[in-house]
Amino acid sequence: MDLAQTEAGLLLLALLFLFLGLGVWIGLALMLVGFCGVVVLPWLIPAMPAMPVEKVMGTAIWQAMASWTLAALPLFIWMGEILFRTKLSEDMFRGLAPWVQRLPGRLMHVNVIGCAIFAAVSGSSAATAATIGKMSLPALTQRRYHLPMAMGSPAGAGTLGLLIPPSIVMIVYGVAAEVSVVRLFIAGVLPGLLLVALFSGYIAVWSLLHPELTPPRDPSMPLRQKLRESAQLVPVMLLIGFVMSSIYFGWATATEAAVFGVVGALALSAWGGTLSWASLRDSLMGATRLACMINLILAGAAFLTQAMAYSGIPAAMGAWVGEQGFSPGMIILVLTVIYLILGCFIDGISMIVLTASVVLPVISAAQFDLVWFGIFIVLVVEMAQITPPVGFNLFVIQGLTGQGIFAVARATLPFFLLMVVAVAIVTVFPGIVTWLPRTMLSG
Repeated sequence: MDLAQTEAGLLLLALLFLFLGLGVWIGLALMLVGFCGVVVLPWLIPAMPAMPVEKVMGTAIWQAMASWTLAALPLFIWMGEILFRTKLSEDMFRGLAPWVQRLPGRLMHVNVIGCAIFAAVSGSSAATAATIGKMSLPALTQRRYHLPMAMGSPAGAGTLGLLIPPSIVMIVYGVAAEVSVVRLFIAGVLPGLLLVALFSGYIAVWSLLHPELTPPRDPSMPLRQKLRESAQLVPVMLLIGFVMSSIYFGWATATEAAVFGVVGALALSAWGGTLSWASLRDSLMGATRLACMINLILAGAAFLTQAMAYSGIPAAMGAWVGEQGFSPGMIILVLTVIYLILGCFIDGISMIVLTASVVLPVISAAQFDLVWFGIFIVLVVEMAQITPPVGFNLFVIQGLTGQGIFAVARATLPFFLLMVVAVAIVTVFPGIVTWLPRTMLSG
């Protein structure tokens, strides 16, 4: 990169941190920096063409928003909001508890398994942690389970909401990187199961090493009673299976599957007696607020990306990285550190859209598979969800327990380290991510 491009990039970065530091909404901050880029950068980079601000902004935002794939975003959010207001959390604890009593760690496995199930309907990390934590923490504390493990397991396993499809973050990355969302959904299955195995395995090993901190199991139930307790989970599991199967086997696009999910969630809510005008309004408004926030961030990022594209900064940075001969491992290590630092201050969706225009050319120059990188970035964003001071899952568990934020962070540290292990595993063995989409979509 030449000196002018370097100065321009640093100027835009400084402006962004200035606006964020002043408390400007992230979406508006991105738009303001994009505006400054279109107006100021032609002075610093003579080769950059002067473009009308309204033309650049209108084109960029229209191209970012006019996406059929993006229509799945508010629908999947609404599906999760509907089920969030049902008796799903109560049914989940009652249905899962009898099956984990014989496992080392007993009811703490409900946190991991419950998060994996709810992740498949919510697509949100914070919503997953809140739902499962609200369900399990009172029961675990009443039975005198070890409080740090009881807090850390839903905070850590709640991050599965980003990885196990349908994932809001995957949709955002797919739109930003122009990668098939269906491929991303399929690619997230095995890494998601890997994290479930790591979390449950850690709980089991910890319990075997600390038997005095694990209460005795509840009285055993006959098989018929276990099945009866789990019966309420069957409709939700069928809905999850149908929505995911319709995507995986090509019966429907991600957007069409999201429509099926909303209709199914409304039907389950009506069948369970929790659907009312109030719950319908609350779920619709909750989904609208979150979807509008995400779309504002995407619009701002699209405008900033277009401004930077005219400057040639992303392409020059990609070419510069290619010339340096950095090893793929070094690139991944540096990006991991950068995303973890960013995760201490901003949310995951903002991290992705903020860095996409600069990082994606670097990744392409290093010849990484963009589907694999999508799962990698989701894993790293998950890690950022449990890092202080802006780890959203930590705030959720803090609100449920009343414990200090750093006490919750200490309890979650083992699960953070397990996620570091998961990142290392998928980096060394990328086939864990790429094998399933390549096999299922080979035709």
